[in-house]
Amino acid sequence: MDWQAHRQTWPHAELSRFVQAGGVRWHVQQAGQLGPRVLLIHGTGASGHTWRDLLRQLAEHAQVWVVDLPGHGFSSLASGQGMSMQGMATSLHALMQSLAVPVDVFIAHSAGAAIAAQMVIAQQLTPQALIGINPAWLPLPGLAGLLFPPAAKLLALTPFVPQWFAKQASGPDMLEKLLDGTGSVLNQAGKALYAELVADPEHAQGALKMMAAWDLSQGAHTLRQLRCPVHMLVGERDGAVSPAQAQQALGLLADGYLESWPGFGHLVHEEAPTQCVQFLVKTLAQASS
Repeated sequence: MDWQAHRQTWPHAELSRFVQAGGVRWHVQQAGQLGPRVLLIHGTGASGHTWRDLLRQLAEHAQVWVVDLPGHGFSSLASGQGMSMQGMATSLHALMQSLAVPVDVFIAHSAGAAIAAQMVIAQQLTPQALIGINPAWLPLPGLAGLLFPPAAKLLALTPFVPQWFAKQASGPDMLEKLLDGTGSVLNQAGKALYAELVADPEHAQGALKMMAAWDLSQGAHTLRQLRCPVHMLVGERDGAVSPAQAQQALGLLADGYLESWPGFGHLVHEEAPTQCVQFLVKTLAQASS
């Protein structure tokens, strides 16, 4: 995405900067000067904008970093295996090292939670806590789990598909269907930001390449290895990642906690940002005690 074309309307643009690390030109935002060092990681097809309504509130209690994952939003596409979960975890660790920021707490949404877990295990990190919001830790069940990555790979490698996908997805009816599939109800400002994302072919290509490279076959093994406290917040109306997966994950964790909220979907942090900040601040306090 072209930063100059969007910066006037993008949330918290005054906090943005670009950092080269791990083979990626990262779009990074930072707020807050005191408290634990917190890294916010979004999921597939989103961007750092997903944290827009809680960033300032959370920054009153912590030092907060927000990134766009490779190929998403305003961060550049990663080459080779860089769009895989392992690749993203490695390059994201390189970014935080470049910034000289040892992460105390990971807060990650959906597929971002799998990246955070991979980063903790692969880099032998010892965070105070890992907080997953509607986390996508485990493979999709049944036939969907078998067909999803190959289908995405075919689409990502086919010329002009990202342009076609962006054109189709940017239509108001299609965007509504995509958002309805999350089980979440967003306000008009939130919908407008997603409309900007899905209409951009570069962002569409990044999302397709991430899906094509995605492999959660070792997800259960990764969860069993985590030794830091893991807190999960799940919207019970989630239509993207079954809330039952969180219950399954809870049984795999050495130190796990699950809180479920009725009436909210996959984007619970966008639907109820103030309530989410309250949950996060409470969890940060527990982690640091």
